[in-house]
Amino acid sequence: MPAEEDASAAELRIHPLTDRAGLKVAGEVCLSTQDVWEHALSRLARQPGGPVHLELSDLSFVDMAGATALAVTAQGLGPGHRLVLDRPPAALSRLLELFWPDLPAIEVAAV
Repeated sequence: MPAEEDASAAELRIHPLTDRAGLKVAGEVCLSTQDVWEHALSRLARQPGGPVHLELSDLSFVDMAGATALAVTAQGLGPGHRLVLDRPPAALSRLLELFWPDLPAIEVAAV
C-alpha cells in the first residue's frame, strides 16, 4: 500500500503573543484548518486599532484560500489598523506580492 499524506492530519496551532498584540501561528493553513484560520483572523480584525502581529515562523504551508482570507481580513481593517506578518513562509509572501501587491494594511516585517 503506497504511503499517502492524510489531509485530515493537517494541524494549525494558534496562541496569543505575550509581548504584543497578535498571534503565534504554527502548522498548516489548508482546507481542513481553514475554519480555524478564518476564526482567528476574524478575532484579530475586531481588536482596537494599531498594528497586530502574526508570528508565522512556524507556519509550514498556506494555501491560496488561506492567503485570500488574510488579504480579505486586511482589506476590511479600519484606518490605522494593520497586520504585521513576522517571518511568513516564502510562499505566502509571494502570493501576497502577486495578487495583492498594494495592500497597505499588510506589512511583512521579516522574511
